[in-house]
Amino acid sequence: MSNSAPVTEPATRKTRWAWTIATFFGAGLGKPGPGTWGSVAAVLLWAAFAWGLQPAPQTLLLALIAGIALTLLLGIPAATRVARESGRKDPQCVVIDEVAGQWITLLGSRADWRHALLALLLFRIFDITKPFPVRQLESLPEGWGIVLDDVAAGLYALGVAWLLHHWI
Repeated sequence: MSNSAPVTEPATRKTRWAWTIATFFGAGLGKPGPGTWGSVAAVLLWAAFAWGLQPAPQTLLLALIAGIALTLLLGIPAATRVARESGRKDPQCVVIDEVAGQWITLLGSRADWRHALLALLLFRIFDITKPFPVRQLESLPEGWGIVLDDVAAGLYALGVAWLLHHWI
């Protein structure tokens, strides 16, 4: 789990864009386990695109890469702002990092429910256990530390998923 110790006085006003992005449109407000809710929301959005529109594999890959880039470009500053405004180093409601990590894990997945479920389980395992050097990335400043540890967990999960996809 991430360190949720207060670091500053919470702000009385919330920056709407930052809270919307950081909580991934409210998924991070789910209880219990907001991180799992964020991951599930990411998988469901990916599945809706993959299964609903049935894009070519290259199109799905490019859309996923664009989504990851967007979560990083908007997520790091949003996570920074929410951490400052909440007075917490890594607020549990911030799940844009789970979205980025989950989508990274899905990079190697076929558009079927078995691979989606495997990607979800693997990412949650690596996000929760934070093997070396994932946990060390939490010490980066503000939104960088909030987001990049989950990016690393996503890379670990992607590697394991890639190996398992060859056996499943």
